[in-house]
Amino acid sequence: MNFFRRFREVTIVAALLAIPFFFLNANLKQPTRTNALDRLVLQVSSPIQWVATQTARGVSNMIEQYVYLVDVGRDNERLRYENARLRQDNQRLQAEAQENQRLRNELQFREELGGELLTAQVISKETSPNFRVIRISLDRGERDRVQPGMPVISSEGVVGRIRRTWGHSHYSDVLMLVDSSFALDVVIQRTGARGVLRGTGATDRYLCRLQYLLLADEVQNGDLLFTSGHGHDFPANLLVGRVKEVVRRQFGLYQEVTVEPTVNFSQLEEVQILIQESRVTTEQNAIHGMRPNTRRVEP
Repeated sequence: MNFFRRFREVTIVAALLAIPFFFLNANLKQPTRTNALDRLVLQVSSPIQWVATQTARGVSNMIEQYVYLVDVGRDNERLRYENARLRQDNQRLQAEAQENQRLRNELQFREELGGELLTAQVISKETSPNFRVIRISLDRGERDRVQPGMPVISSEGVVGRIRRTWGHSHYSDVLMLVDSSFALDVVIQRTGARGVLRGTGATDRYLCRLQYLLLADEVQNGDLLFTSGHGHDFPANLLVGRVKEVVRRQFGLYQEVTVEPTVNFSQLEEVQILIQESRVTTEQNAIHGMRPNTRRVEP
């Protein structure tokens, strides 16, 4: 049994070694010099070679596709990282540009106003149930020479006036422009017509009413309102708001004008407190008499 088993194994090995030899020998011969055995070997080996070739080609394609996808995945990961970094850089540059623009506006505003200004930060905001800011607190108080009634302004326009200070501290409250107890003498830039601006105290919107504007006075939506300089608290030519709605009735002496402040109270973070108005500005206002500001304000 062992002899036959060994003989069988030797025979199989010899056949396996001989078959490739016959296949190779038949494929290497010129077609004109092949014999019957060679033609039989070629006829048998052709399908096997075709299957082997297709299999090898398929495996090669799979490997190439896998390697390609791995490279593409790495490139995509690198590009995602680059995009995220560029987005962060873009956001940082935009924030810096906005901050630079804000600082330029504040500097220009200070130069135009000319008085002694004290910069204050908004440290708290009290809101209504409709998320409307109804009270603002600042980090400046009596120790910073801040007194009730002082104007509070920003580069966007009039914010309000100091309502009260808290003893000998660095804190104060602001009576906002839209508060119902706030009143201010204003002038329409386009026509020079005057009126008294008073806050509505609405809990859902930032609105004011322009009172005592005669029916004969010309006003339209979009007109800009500036401080007139009367009242000896706010200097002239400070931007206040923009006319939102005009109602003219057939009876009565005055028009009903709704005004929207130019200051965005919800996003207000920094303000200026006018400690002392410039003497030059005061004298010019007294001489020229409340001429409305001619600077352009984009809608």
